[in-house]
Amino acid sequence: MAGLPQRVTRDIELDIHLPATKAVGHVEVRRIRMPAGTPAAAHVHNGPVFGTILRGSVLYQLHGDERRILSPGDVFYEPEGARVLHFDALDDDVEFTAVFPVGTGQNPDMTFL
Repeated sequence: MAGLPQRVTRDIELDIHLPATKAVGHVEVRRIRMPAGTPAAAHVHNGPVFGTILRGSVLYQLHGDERRILSPGDVFYEPEGARVLHFDALDDDVEFTAVFPVGTGQNPDMTFL
């Protein structure tokens, strides 16, 4: 891009091709904090969720996938309707940002299983 300093870099951290076209009328970006040792019960979201771990580590697992540890700088994607089995704060407090694109008139929501 013309005019930008040479020291600016852009790295792709996550490149997701959504399974279907989704009309997005509302996007919410949240900063979420969880105390150390807090488990997030199994749940699903009413839209896709994209996020980045800022502080702490979580045990992360979608149904059908292996468990992973996400640490600061790691990004994640939870497809709409996917069963999130684990998003559990480990030994330290966790802080992350989450982006929730949803349809017009919808609010981001999650249902515990």
